[in-house]
Amino acid sequence: MRESVKDYYGNVLQSSDDLKTNACCTDEGMPEFLKPILSKVHDEVMKRYYGCGLVVPEQMHGLKVLDLGCGAGRDVYALSAMVGETGKVVGLDMTPEQLEVAREYQDYHADVFGYKTSNVQFVEGDIDHLEDLPFDDGYFDLIVSNCVINLVQDKPHVLKQAHRLLKQGGEMYFSDVYCDRRIPQNLVDDPVLYGECLSGALYWRDFLEFSKQAGFTDPRLVKDRPLTIENKDVEAKIGHMNFYSATYRLFKIDGLETACEDYGQAVRYKGTIEHQPFFFELDGHHKIETGRMFPVCGNTYRMLNDTRFKEHFEFFGDWSNHYGIYPDCGTPIPFADSTSAQGSDGSACC
Repeated sequence: MRESVKDYYGNVLQSSDDLKTNACCTDEGMPEFLKPILSKVHDEVMKRYYGCGLVVPEQMHGLKVLDLGCGAGRDVYALSAMVGETGKVVGLDMTPEQLEVAREYQDYHADVFGYKTSNVQFVEGDIDHLEDLPFDDGYFDLIVSNCVINLVQDKPHVLKQAHRLLKQGGEMYFSDVYCDRRIPQNLVDDPVLYGECLSGALYWRDFLEFSKQAGFTDPRLVKDRPLTIENKDVEAKIGHMNFYSATYRLFKIDGLETACEDYGQAVRYKGTIEHQPFFFELDGHHKIETGRMFPVCGNTYRMLNDTRFKEHFEFFGDWSNHYGIYPDCGTPIPFADSTSAQGSDGSACC
């Protein structure tokens, strides 16, 4: 399947118009600040874009970033504008044809963004073997990926290696395709469905488990949307399976717990993160309004206090008192209350 994917993206696909479904290509909900940046990306790079979401997290100036499956480099060049000349973006891909296009325009993009030298590097390699990359443990501040993890064979291994490459307080921020069930092997073996980012998609619960096993204890869903295939032949093959494009952020932070525990803590956002003057949206459940006291669980407290976001918040509370599970965690206490725990005659049951 690896060679099939390599051929599909290196030879079969010459532009996004060659895709047979819409699973691997959308810029839905693009923020306004990103449009002028992408307008400077060379047309030849833009037409070879096959992403399923946006991988543009906040506060990236000066960061070292790794893009897994960078293709012709659209996201690499967009990110290079946001990390600035003091930052660095490394693009990894296994497809020589795509990397040839990406490398051809390095000087062009350095010039158009006003840099003396290029702040990007392209590496030919296999995402299944991140251990072969010439970078030390904890080298990167941020790892991104745009609709590529579904194409790799050993997804748990990729997540473990990504965790190794991140520094403490770093994060993996990526978009990918997920399914509402495990996909049968006959569809996994279909080269077109696999190349179209469908039959390699993880069952969403398996993804959560793999992330936690890799060390990303509390995966946070940023945004999601259902995928409409819009190809009758493909729809006939997949039957009643439902697919979704989703963006997750996975933090590498010591001390994260497996559930949202309540320590009576709160934060107040200063409104100082670039392009986020009125609120900061950590994930789909945490839209933190500027200047307003915002109660948080212990994990959210750490995600803001132990990362690049710290200077943009005020923090209240500590770890001296524990009040149980956080009310909005979705994990209620499993025990019946004192009333329901008694028999009809008032005696206790066991």
